[in-house]
Amino acid sequence: MADNYLEKKYEDMQRRRSKEQKARQIAWKKRMDAYRKRLENEKNGSL
Repeated sequence: MADNYLEKKYEDMQRRRSKEQKARQIAWKKRMDAYRKRLENEKNGSL
């Protein structure tokens, strides 16, 4: 019984960790897209 409890806790922790990792990747991608757009706007504006 304790093994099942520990396995479930571990699996829940792994799921939560993977969700957090995915959220970090999405946030990073959004920041990079915004940065690229800003650089493009600055490049076009200065020409």
